[in-house]
Amino acid sequence: MTPLVYNLFPRLVGATTRWAEHAARAAGMGFDWLYLNPWQQPGASGSLYATRHHRRLNPLFLPPGADPHSLEPLRRALAEIRATGLRPMMDLVVNHTSTDSPLIREHPEWYRWGEDGQVRNPFVREAHDPSQVTVWRDLADMDNEPAHGLEAQWRFWAALVREALELGFRGFRCDAAYKVPASLWRFLIAQARAADPQVAFFAETLGAPVEEVVGLAEAGFDFLFNSSKYWNFSEPWALAQHEAFRRIGPSIAFPESHDTARLAAETGGDEAVQRQRYAFAAAFSAGVMMPVGYEFGFRTQVDVVGTMPTDWERRWMDLRLFVSRVNALKRAHPVLRGEGVLHAPGGIHGDTLVLERRAADAPAAARGWILVNKVWGEPREVRLAELAPEALAGGYRLFRVCVDRAPQTGEPLRHVVGLGRAEVAYVLPELTADAATPPAAPAPVIDE
Repeated sequence: MTPLVYNLFPRLVGATTRWAEHAARAAGMGFDWLYLNPWQQPGASGSLYATRHHRRLNPLFLPPGADPHSLEPLRRALAEIRATGLRPMMDLVVNHTSTDSPLIREHPEWYRWGEDGQVRNPFVREAHDPSQVTVWRDLADMDNEPAHGLEAQWRFWAALVREALELGFRGFRCDAAYKVPASLWRFLIAQARAADPQVAFFAETLGAPVEEVVGLAEAGFDFLFNSSKYWNFSEPWALAQHEAFRRIGPSIAFPESHDTARLAAETGGDEAVQRQRYAFAAAFSAGVMMPVGYEFGFRTQVDVVGTMPTDWERRWMDLRLFVSRVNALKRAHPVLRGEGVLHAPGGIHGDTLVLERRAADAPAAARGWILVNKVWGEPREVRLAELAPEALAGGYRLFRVCVDRAPQTGEPLRHVVGLGRAEVAYVLPELTADAATPPAAPAPVIDE
């Protein structure tokens, strides 16, 4: 599987009746999954991740006149999303609830409690400075390995998973997966697969220590999310992490997420960098994820508490054709599928980076190269004769995915490849005529 994931942040788009419009745009760009952040009714803070009632829809997403206690609007929206060809993915949050959840009163044994008699709030220490601690005061920390009530608690989560599948979800993005016992994940995944053998589980591990991610090896996840978004192309950690993670399972890269700042805001709206980071993410891992608005260069980071549909921005750029070309090539080309094995033949220092990408489950000949111009402001050259001489022997072409006018079938290779500023290009074996079919025209733009 090569998951191409579009993250539809529900607070930005509003009622469930609007979701299918955005799903159609995502499908037009070649995505096959639509990931939705939590849709459940939140607690007093309003945060999407502070769930109060697990079986009620967030009032912000209810269509006018809808029954606030019914999930039928969600069921209809998911059916419409599936009709576009996308598989809906739900955020599965089992490590905490809101501090005003009725579960605290009904099942206090499911929670962690402090010496002061108050339910504990989850927290995280900054990896670079353990003295810096972030505490979420609106969240109540759950104990998924309690001394009492374990069977009832796990049955509660399993029932929610089965109900989500019945509603129409086909996958689960598991929030802070490393903070939940692997044994619980194994149980939930088995329960889900008994109902739908094709269901997929994605582990969210952003910012987690590598050793805690390694602890998920036996949990049964189909995919992990990696941290390559933070790589500057010149430090060894990303390649080391890729090698460690691929032994656990395939991963998904992303240029930004709902947890990060908007890339366009960090670069002053530099379209070349916007293209660079998506093209690189798509080639780095088995899958790729992109949040809503990335294709238009949105600059305001979404907020789990405050974002509203009125925050929909003007279109700073339109990358739909570019994204659709990258997605089509990733789906079509055998070298770009799967996690792959990465190697930097010329090292990682300097103004350019060349990564050899070899399919992990294929002969050594099934390989290609990712060419990166690290410099945002100027073009650079890559000498293939020195870094990838095998490619010049024949059968390879240059795929300039960041250049809309470049042929989707690739260009003949030269000993020296010129890269535009911040450009990413692929050197890959020639595609067959069928696999090289250009993507369809992008779906119409929705103006909010």
